[in-house]
Amino acid sequence: MERASRLPGAVVWSRTIEASTAGPVHPVLPDGCMDLLWNEGRLLVAGPDTHAYVPGTAPAHWVGIRFFPGTAPTFLGVPAHELRDRRVDLADLWPAAGVRQLSTRIDTAPDPVTALEEAALERAADTPPPDPLLRHLVAALDTGRPVAATADELGIGARQLHRRSLTAFGYGPKTLARVLRLQRALALARAGVPFAQTAARSGYADQAHLARDVKEFAGMPLGELLGRSG
Repeated sequence: MERASRLPGAVVWSRTIEASTAGPVHPVLPDGCMDLLWNEGRLLVAGPDTHAYVPGTAPAHWVGIRFFPGTAPTFLGVPAHELRDRRVDLADLWPAAGVRQLSTRIDTAPDPVTALEEAALERAADTPPPDPLLRHLVAALDTGRPVAATADELGIGARQLHRRSLTAFGYGPKTLARVLRLQRALALARAGVPFAQTAARSGYADQAHLARDVKEFAGMPLGELLGRSG
């Protein structure tokens, strides 16, 4: 299950892994996002990924809120680069007593999805909004705009943009641009667009360039990745 959240720009999702579930494990690929997770009494944060994360296959029920790129660090009160490629207990970031109370609230709720979302809305109401400039950055890079040109358009220097990107996304703007380009390519390829056309339309130099990026980020060739995520 996945739907738009009442939290602006976020998505709420849930997934149940059954003991009888068979088939290949679907890797979680870099997308610029961060997630607040609940897993049967445990609250965690999934930081921004720079390579595929392969989840476990043990029976479990997961609930999550996926934050639009650049928005989670303000909500969490932690720079994104400190969480890069990590899964961290929320109690390591927030006061443990408050996290225990929140966990109990979600554990005992009739619907953990709604409970987690309501708790996030309450938290968001007491935190400052994310940097609007970085939302413009994401929008520009997601259209394939070059980083340097985007920085000029936003009126910000390269060094400052890099610092602010590390805090908001966990990595610099060039890596963010590559991650967003990868996601554009995957959307086209999953829709059945031939790989050569996918590469051209996504902003890659050629199909070989696309193949190298997919292998670097996903750890497997594009064809194999699509077979697993189909």
